Amino acid sequence: MKKESVFMIAAICLMACSQATQVKQVTASGEVLDFNVDGLEVTWIQDNAGLRLMPVRLFPEADSALIDSLGVRDGVPSSVSTFLVRIDGKKLLFDTGLGGQSGNLLRRLDSIGVPPSQINYLFITHFHGDHIGGMLNGDTVVFPNAQVYASQPEYDAWVVNAEPGQNLQQINTMKAYESNLHLFSFGDTLPMGVIAIDAKGHTPGHTAFQCGRLLVLGDLMHGAALQMVNPQICASFDADKAATVESRQRLLKYAIDNNLIYVGMHLPPLKAEMFE
Repeated sequence: MKKESVFMIAAICLMACSQATQVKQVTASGEVLDFNVDGLEVTWIQDNAGLRLMPVRLFPEADSALIDSLGVRDGVPSSVSTFLVRIDGKKLLFDTGLGGQSGNLLRRLDSIGVPPSQINYLFITHFHGDHIGGMLNGDTVVFPNAQVYASQPEYDAWVVNAEPGQNLQQINTMKAYESNLHLFSFGDTLPMGVIAIDAKGHTPGHTAFQCGRLLVLGDLMHGAALQMVNPQICASFDADKAATVESRQRLLKYAIDNNLIYVGMHLPPLKAEMFE
């Protein structure tokens, strides 16, 4: 993909940028970026190492002509991302990335002076391993002081209704945090004014979170270069494709109608130039 095309697709995901939305600091590595949304302090943290390209075979509905016209034959730019938000002295973390040897969240939190013990609230978009993987280090809780928020439908799908021997990562993780685990319904207002929004489709309880003018979309898009052009295109691992398309179209329209900045866990890496 041409460099300018990658930048255009990534930048469009920062809708309605204004003078109140400004970059404060960018690390030399480009893997952590701080920005401000109407006084809300946000830090994007890239959990994966290096360049991440999603193979086009994961988007079976994308035709060859579109793939070639966008220059993504070798892969669609993506990332594994998490977001740290600071409000009134509290630290909110949205998802925890891959964990294990593949994840870089803890190293990058350390680079900005935030030990995991300082995370007050953990908001989980869904229970796939690249979103909850960072919650445990072996059997040890990584965020011991965090109150954890996840949707009831997601918990039911992965934990309550699990077949014997299945979903062990999800079950073990939720059990480790059970004393601090809070299950919500779509539409609930959570601590620090975070609103849980129905984004089901990718998984049964997939959730987007609104925090002021910031809208965290989770896995609503895995290949923005394709899906911003044609929102009907789904990734092969979207569990309910019709529901995913409905959620994607509804929330993108919601973001535009309400002048929101939207970000996601698999959108291309953020760059300071996108805010200029």
